[in-house]
Amino acid sequence: MTEFSRHTLETAPEQSKPLLNNSLQAFGMIPNLHAVMAESPQHLEAYQKLHELFQQTSLTAAQQTVVWMTINVEHACHYCVPAHTAIAHMQKINSGLIEDLRNAKPLEDAKLEALRRFTLQVVRQRGNVSTQDVESFLASGYTKQHVLDVILGVAQKVMSNYVNHLADTPVDPPFQKFAWAPAAIAAE
Repeated sequence: MTEFSRHTLETAPEQSKPLLNNSLQAFGMIPNLHAVMAESPQHLEAYQKLHELFQQTSLTAAQQTVVWMTINVEHACHYCVPAHTAIAHMQKINSGLIEDLRNAKPLEDAKLEALRRFTLQVVRQRGNVSTQDVESFLASGYTKQHVLDVILGVAQKVMSNYVNHLADTPVDPPFQKFAWAPAAIAAE
């Protein structure tokens, strides 16, 4: 595996230093993911901006968690599943929901399950979701804005999941208690 640097405020490219400082202020640490992304200031900035924008979408915190975790599990991201598990717990998201998402299980809440399934369709079909599937999602109480918000979440998670695969990013100590390994993902 190609080794990627985990930059600090001292070792990062100049353009990445203020971005890493933003991470330090937001998280009280520089997450290893951000330290790796700092190699490309443009990548780190885009990721931080997408994260900020996704949090401002029409999706609730629980719905955002469904989107993030569904993508992270589908992409088998060893780093993002524990990180977003910790974030979901900090946001007081239902622990049963978190565990079902970590284990790729159908969700009890019908509306959240519709979101999980639609997110999977977007990821697995690379956006080529059938009109029938979009209409089914809309009939579940979502809007066209939600469709686009899911795609924004996918864009953000592709950036982080793929970096973590390539860099084998070590899970940060605060997230290690939520370590995760992929189980066999059933076809849906």
